[in-house]
Amino acid sequence: MKVILSHPTGNSFVRALAKELLDAGILEAFYTSIASFPGSFFDKLARYNIFAELKRRGFDPSLQEYTKVFPFWELGRTASIKIGATQLTKHEKGFFSLDRSYQAFDKFVAHRIARANAKNSIAVYAYEDGALETFLSAKALGIKCVYDLPIAYWETGRKLMNEEAIRLPEWERTLVGGVTDSPKKLQRKVRELELADIVIAPSQFVVDSLPNWASSKKIVKVPFGTPIVIKDVKSREEEKKRLNRPLRIMFAGSMGQRKGLSDLFSAIKLLKGLNVELVVMGSLLTSMDFYRRELPEFIYEKGRPHAQVLELMSTCDVFCLPSIVEGRALVMQEAMSSRLPLIITPNTGGNDLVVEGKTGFLVPIRSPEIIAEKINWFLENRSAVSEMGEMARRHALKYTWENYGKQIIHSLNGLFE
Repeated sequence: MKVILSHPTGNSFVRALAKELLDAGILEAFYTSIASFPGSFFDKLARYNIFAELKRRGFDPSLQEYTKVFPFWELGRTASIKIGATQLTKHEKGFFSLDRSYQAFDKFVAHRIARANAKNSIAVYAYEDGALETFLSAKALGIKCVYDLPIAYWETGRKLMNEEAIRLPEWERTLVGGVTDSPKKLQRKVRELELADIVIAPSQFVVDSLPNWASSKKIVKVPFGTPIVIKDVKSREEEKKRLNRPLRIMFAGSMGQRKGLSDLFSAIKLLKGLNVELVVMGSLLTSMDFYRRELPEFIYEKGRPHAQVLELMSTCDVFCLPSIVEGRALVMQEAMSSRLPLIITPNTGGNDLVVEGKTGFLVPIRSPEIIAEKINWFLENRSAVSEMGEMARRHALKYTWENYGKQIIHSLNGLFE
């Protein structure tokens, strides 16, 4: 068995899977838009400020000879974002929109598969919004199609987001993405799922979001791995200082109601006068004035390179992500590996990360009062926070990227029996 893997941009789980497929001897080719290897063209291009984002597109050198790139659209999108040309990246309509980049990449992969006339023993592994043309080309050659769905299926996401728009109309402007997707884009998602022989999902929340008509497909749940963070345990003196300062609650992600930020703001308001600080790190989805009107006193931190994110986490005590719709937010495991206990909803896809009262707390969606109650519990039990953080770290490290890749490979082997 050989596998063709494709993803338009690349991320932690794609890197892990590509490496495991290679190590298992079953990677036929890896397609992506941009891949940087030491000394390569993209590695040199990343030295220029306008393309600094390309530093995140680095892959293991062992993948270089298997990697095929299609960079034009993604380079244009990256540059447009850097110079603030928002019209060029406007959702679905911009010349360098994410959707256009994904669709052009999808057609490129489909063409390469058809031109190579790949044998039936090969499977294609593609991701939501970048799989339709690839799958159609694969089906014409009798190739099996593996569909990775990293976030809840669009029907579930849209239903929940429409409910949020009614519940919190002032936050509707932050409900980007799924709520505004065109019928054409949604139909692409439906066709991708229809063509899939096997569906890979990172959490039970994603599995449960699938429509009934897809229940006959092979569906495999494979949780992401946890990044290993090397951080010294705090000395007694440092712990003493920590206990005497405000309890720092951290939120990380795009600053919208899909991630439940309004509910977290409301919870902090309920705790007004108590010794709590809210640290919000992420990308603005509307003006800062809007967020300051909603909650004047939160501490805002811009997005930053991964190492600096971990540094910021080390200054906090608890990680809170009360999301309405996710797939499996990887940032939760990053926080746990930095010794932060969690307050999260089931819709983050992280149910299994919470050992109640030991690694954190699971709260219902849309529940500011319960979030406030859990934050207050940490306030009243400051001496337990450090121990819970260590339990969170140990629990998170049970999830490895090696196991992630091996579980997927095992499910693929089963597909061809």
